[in-house]
Amino acid sequence: MADKRRSFYGWGFEQDAVSVDEMAWFEGTWAKLFKVDGFEPAPMPSESEIDLRAPRMAIPKTLQAFCTAEKYDRLFHSYGASVHDLARMIHHRDFSNPPDAVAYVRDEADIQAVLDWCGSNDLAAIPFGGGSSVVGGVNPPSDERYRGTVTINLGKLNKVLEIDKTSQAARVQAGVLGPDLENQLRASGLTMRFFLQAWEFSSLGGWIATRAAGHFATVYTQIDDHVESLRVVTPEGLIASRRVPASGAGPNPDRLFLGSEGTLGIITEAWVRLHRRPTIRLATTVRFGDYEQAVAAVREITQAGLYPANARLLERSEAAFTEAGDGSADVLVLTFESADHPLEPWMDRALEICGDHGGEWDSEALSQAESQRSGAAGNWRNKFLRGPYLREHAIARGVMRDTVESCITWDRYLDFQDQVKRRTLEAIREVTGREGTCTVRFTHLYPDGPAPYFTWHALGDKAALVEQFWAIKSAASQAMIDAGGTITHHHALGRDHRTWYDQERPDLFAEGIKAVKRRFDPKAVLNPGILVDPD
Repeated sequence: MADKRRSFYGWGFEQDAVSVDEMAWFEGTWAKLFKVDGFEPAPMPSESEIDLRAPRMAIPKTLQAFCTAEKYDRLFHSYGASVHDLARMIHHRDFSNPPDAVAYVRDEADIQAVLDWCGSNDLAAIPFGGGSSVVGGVNPPSDERYRGTVTINLGKLNKVLEIDKTSQAARVQAGVLGPDLENQLRASGLTMRFFLQAWEFSSLGGWIATRAAGHFATVYTQIDDHVESLRVVTPEGLIASRRVPASGAGPNPDRLFLGSEGTLGIITEAWVRLHRRPTIRLATTVRFGDYEQAVAAVREITQAGLYPANARLLERSEAAFTEAGDGSADVLVLTFESADHPLEPWMDRALEICGDHGGEWDSEALSQAESQRSGAAGNWRNKFLRGPYLREHAIARGVMRDTVESCITWDRYLDFQDQVKRRTLEAIREVTGREGTCTVRFTHLYPDGPAPYFTWHALGDKAALVEQFWAIKSAASQAMIDAGGTITHHHALGRDHRTWYDQERPDLFAEGIKAVKRRFDPKAVLNPGILVDPD
């Protein structure tokens, strides 16, 4: 293994540490939030204290060049990064269901060989990009029909193979992580312009397989908008789509694999659309005294065709928690970007709309340069990006800090928000016996509706954190479905969202997906339990 290893129980690398000042701020904030004097954190797990079960099968000699059953590799691939994953690792030292082997595949031939091995021996195959799933997307299944599990790590497929500067596109291997992708594109002057909270430790193939969405609020937000064509290895062979800007020739094969979460095949390459790197930025923050007026302003901006790069509406309690505001107003973080033209007309019109709805801003605070790294916007951005690094420390202290996110039409949004917040807070009180919080912001915007993102905090019983988390998560998720929203806008399905996905999708469509899976994966080895159950 390389000297720099990923942490097997938390975010980032083993050497990464949360600063003393950062931890003091968060502990102080949590203590004030839950009205406690302090916390007694549980110790983090160490590799030496964990006993793993022996692998249930031997790796064939033909695969030993790139497959391993070493302890660290199996530990690291045992879980994703959800609250209940971390609680099992930190409070229960539960590594009872690790993969039996990890395959660090080097090419499509390696993938096909592993799938053949799995299909011939009743083994489950779990595709693995960066391991950042928060919904059980990379966890080995507990289904007893399988004699073992092989995790297929795509990290060695990490190259930008070709750049078409004329068409602004690139052919990229699916295992590349966000920073490496952008570093390889940098010399071309182009960018994929796809950044998300898990960007450091998530892969292109993972973004496509989970239908991820990036930071930008409008235009090219979904990974769907970036894909020109795909190469996918299935147990029954290779599927490669034709690269064209658009086509009216029947159903698009790429759309079948977008959101398939490794159940139909393993994405190995994609042609993706690129963009010129923005050179002009204009940003400010707008304060609103009335939340409904703030929502109306954001809707009007969205429907005016202005397409801001960022239009994050932070409910005042969320703004206060992230130090983007003092809690007296709802805050709109508003940013425009371009690689081509000045932005003042777009910003001026957006602010005119905000003013019509009671918004206020400091005209001297309009910034062209470091607009997203300072002030209220910078405070929110820094807290947002550091959130994953603090998650294991929160869990160690019994603090559940999680999110549910959805998408809903404008006409139903306010009632939707009220229902989700109310039922989440009720569940927190019922489960933990104390008050918690549930705040909301907009992450993405469409002319017909927003993507609201709810963040909730609860202080639980460390010994029962898994059960308490699931009770709260279930209440919030069911509230979103009951109120007419989707179970997820961009956090994927995994195994965790199956209950609510089954309520959302049409039954006949599910039967169609099962039929496709039987054709592509007749022995049901690929990521069982996601999308549909194996026959």
